[in-house]
Amino acid sequence: MNPFLRYCAALAALTSGFSQAAEVSVAVAAHFTAPMQRIAAAFAQDTGHKAVLAFGATGKFYAQIKNGAPFQVLLAADEATPLRLEKEGLVVAGSRFTYATGRLVLWSKHPGLVDADGDVPRKGSFAHLAIAEPKLAPYGAAAMEVLRTLGVAQNVSPRLVKGENITQTYQFVATGNAALGFVALSQVMPGGKLTEGSAWVVPASLHAPLRHDAVLLARAKDNVAAKALVAYLKSDRAGAIIRAFGYEF
Repeated sequence: MNPFLRYCAALAALTSGFSQAAEVSVAVAAHFTAPMQRIAAAFAQDTGHKAVLAFGATGKFYAQIKNGAPFQVLLAADEATPLRLEKEGLVVAGSRFTYATGRLVLWSKHPGLVDADGDVPRKGSFAHLAIAEPKLAPYGAAAMEVLRTLGVAQNVSPRLVKGENITQTYQFVATGNAALGFVALSQVMPGGKLTEGSAWVVPASLHAPLRHDAVLLARAKDNVAAKALVAYLKSDRAGAIIRAFGYEF
């Protein structure tokens, strides 16, 4: 085949593939907002499919899925929620996997407020400490576990400000409504470099691992875009984006 005909054949194949492009509705835990936006753009570029993203607390997504919300893929902030949905028959069997492992950070917008050893919760030199709602957000549950492990949970309890999810928690600190807060490393240290203020990367030994699992929901068993996204999240390109935001992949 001459070069011109080869070009026409390749163009026809590409057009054919993209003409079958579909959409997938994705519920994404708030901690993964920035990397998932980047992944969705790469996914559209590479496959022609469109990922329609909704961000929020894992606990709220669980309730919405149970009540029939039309999500097709869930990227949770924990392992327990996808496993629970699997046991309840609401996911495609065998689709559950860990897409990333996160880290918790105690962060303040003010330089010098958070020391390298994370002693500020013990010293109590702050008016408000922000955490995500522990009943809804795994990062909030991890924050409470850290406070208990440090032996300060009872003392700081009156000063806690709880965000609905980790994004709102970050906003409390970023806007100065809280002097400091427990947030996701990906929010303040993408690429391992602190963007502003002061921070303490919480040792992983102080709380249960923040493994983030994804599942293909049962309503999407025949959706080509949903299945393509699940596969894409395991790809090298997605992995590079995930690592760039400070997660383990």
